[in-house]
Amino acid sequence: MLRFILSFFGGIFTTLTFGLAICALGLGGVFYAYGRDLPSYDVLSQYAPKTISRIYSGEGKIIDEFATERRLFTPIEEIPDIVKQAFISAEDKNFYEHPGYDPRGMASAFVDAVQSRGEDLRGASTITQQVAKNFLLDGSRRGLDGISRKIKEIILAPRLEETLGKDGVLELYLNEIDLGVRSFGVTAAAQSYFNKSLSELNPAEAAFLAVHPKAPYSYHPVRNREAALDRRAFILREMHENGYITDEEWEVAKADPLLTVQGGDFPSHFDERPPRDYFTDEIRRQLSANFGEEEFFNGGLSIRATIDEELQKVAAESLQISLEDFDRGLGIWRGTGESIPAEALVDEASWRDALSDVRVARDIELENEWFPAVVLGIEDQQLRVGIEGIVETAAEPQVVPREDIQWMRGNFFDNFEIGDVVHVRRMTQDSDGAFIRWTLRQVPEVQGGFMAMDVNTGRVLAMQGGFSYQNSVFNRATQARRQPGSSFKPFVYAAALDSGYSPATIVVDSPIEINTPQGVWRPQNSSNQFYGPTPLRTGIEQSRNLMTIRLAQEVGMGTIAEYAERFGVYDNMNRVLAASLGSDETTVFKMVAAYAMFANGGERVEPTLVDRVQDRYGATVYRHDQRNCVNCTGYELGAGEAPRIVSNRERVMNEITAYQLTSMMQGVVDRGTAKRTVNQSVPIAGKTGTTNDTKDVWFVGFSSNIVAGCYIGYDTPRTMRGASGGGTCGPVFNRFMTKAVERFGGGAFRAPEDCQFIRIDRFSGARLPDGATGDNVIAECFRPGEEPVFGITFDGGFGVSANLPLFEEVPRAARQVTTSTGGTATVGPKASFGSLSSGGLY
Repeated sequence: MLRFILSFFGGIFTTLTFGLAICALGLGGVFYAYGRDLPSYDVLSQYAPKTISRIYSGEGKIIDEFATERRLFTPIEEIPDIVKQAFISAEDKNFYEHPGYDPRGMASAFVDAVQSRGEDLRGASTITQQVAKNFLLDGSRRGLDGISRKIKEIILAPRLEETLGKDGVLELYLNEIDLGVRSFGVTAAAQSYFNKSLSELNPAEAAFLAVHPKAPYSYHPVRNREAALDRRAFILREMHENGYITDEEWEVAKADPLLTVQGGDFPSHFDERPPRDYFTDEIRRQLSANFGEEEFFNGGLSIRATIDEELQKVAAESLQISLEDFDRGLGIWRGTGESIPAEALVDEASWRDALSDVRVARDIELENEWFPAVVLGIEDQQLRVGIEGIVETAAEPQVVPREDIQWMRGNFFDNFEIGDVVHVRRMTQDSDGAFIRWTLRQVPEVQGGFMAMDVNTGRVLAMQGGFSYQNSVFNRATQARRQPGSSFKPFVYAAALDSGYSPATIVVDSPIEINTPQGVWRPQNSSNQFYGPTPLRTGIEQSRNLMTIRLAQEVGMGTIAEYAERFGVYDNMNRVLAASLGSDETTVFKMVAAYAMFANGGERVEPTLVDRVQDRYGATVYRHDQRNCVNCTGYELGAGEAPRIVSNRERVMNEITAYQLTSMMQGVVDRGTAKRTVNQSVPIAGKTGTTNDTKDVWFVGFSSNIVAGCYIGYDTPRTMRGASGGGTCGPVFNRFMTKAVERFGGGAFRAPEDCQFIRIDRFSGARLPDGATGDNVIAECFRPGEEPVFGITFDGGFGVSANLPLFEEVPRAARQVTTSTGGTATVGPKASFGSLSSGGLY
């Protein structure tokens, strides 16, 4: 009997052993089959998750962020224990004990799988398995695909832990996971939910972050508050049972009311930054081109911007003022083009909800902040409005009086309908800020661009690409290609000065005809007058078109184009005479950079919006300033010694030419086309520009250290009646430079040592005695060996040092004058001017 029993059980054990062996072989075969083609897990040791790129001001303040996934990478050693413990308690309490997978959890998951017939595989995924799934596998959960993926997870998990270690796996997990509100990783989520750093989180807040991994958008702290609190309570209980928090900490955490940014309990991290504007968006555009969009949006770059936040605000307001002044001067009301339907006007709550959804500009602060509002009533002497974010009071009734709208043409009632969305702002007393009334505003249709930069370093200090970034993201400082008009003339004069001309050289301002394939072109001065023999200085000060064209033909358009391309105004300039008057298209960005080279004495300077770019590890991958500092390190300075910055900049223009041109453009501001609108406490040089039919107006100018430029025009070019470069853009420049001079000062333009200063009659170009004084006397810089002799010869009988009268004052008899090229020209009311193509008159 005993033998039989032993034989029976021996058979069972043999069969069982055999069965187990077969199962083991089968399981081994399955694991071998699935393990052959698994992705390489070694790459995770070098994995760099998608991380936010941030832009900082010079003071180190965050001013913008860009990312496809809002994530801030934080090394595991910098993540507080309470945060790690919350996620381990929520997702994998045996994380530090298992080999990468949890056999007990797998058994439970197997039962669930059998009961669902393989349709749903839930639970049992350790943190390590989740990392394997998220990084190396697809997310299949159902049917055979789900079973296949689970097997691959089990195979990969131990390999991952062997390669990365527990902390390495946890680091990837806590930085990668989606935690709702479009935030990835614990650092970004802490900011998004609580506006706190990780080190500032309490146990309840850490537990709330750990609520989200399984269903990141199912536990919103406002919309799904009860579910979020229940899930948080479970995690806190687990943390307590696991010994991570004390009894007292557990009781405090359970009672925590769950205060969040979404519930309005904390200010948003985003509210602490200025709204996105043209400056940071241009950084995005340029760095995406340089580094690639993938690296810019996901590389975790730290970008130090050149922006001066105070001057940026001044630049925006200065351009906005001129755009609005021009627009209101037209007397046309266009409004926003948006309206709210009648059914949304039944009560205050309804129209406020509807108004908040309307897409209109909300970033304008001009004198006072602009608010979107809805017209609620059109009364005999006022508009009754409802204003976004403002509660009406007896002291500030929400009405716009009829007197405020007198600038509009047409009938008062014809301009508005109930439900119209408009902009309003407070009108206040300048002295005490007391409220006067609400005033109606509209975003101008005319647009413009403005930019300012340091003439020596190229650091862009301010940039405004239009009236409102929210209304139009198109950057007219960098993207709008427009005709610069007369603001291009300095490049013609620069070529002439380098070709042997001087500021005192006489060029005849008289009618001219040019044969073109389209017919005869008869250019005119803006005044439609002719002024006879005139020095170069006066030609640029008064922006004489005819003198510029004569210079261009004499110097040659090939030479002028080479200058324009060397300065970066154009990439490939048209070699036609009309281009000498600025008929080719360029941008404010390029013009301002080019003028900087006049201001700094003729050295190349590259404009930049970025001082430095660092990668996610802190390594500098771009630095704008390439100058060398002598005696800065490893050198002991003696008495009176100081470190020196040595520039290696390329010279693009003769130093004397740069000074001559600067001096001539200073005359534009002192007595020329910008005299009425540009006035500063320091010397300013610049040039106005107005194109044909006044479709584009410009002013570009500079002090000894700051250069700035403005363009104004319609996006679809059309005539701007009453506009001009000096009258419309000049005030923009002037308002900005007033503040820039307060900040950075300024001084006399530095004259080269080789300048030979000689007194010249600025009307005739004649040399005067050294002691000569008067409004007509100016000290001109000449190159050594090119100093003029006394007087100027005219065949018409004018004497030495005689002041030349303007063309319309010349005596009736025609006369001959000697030109800059040594030839003669007949001038006078009966003179025969011929055509430029045949004679080349000067």
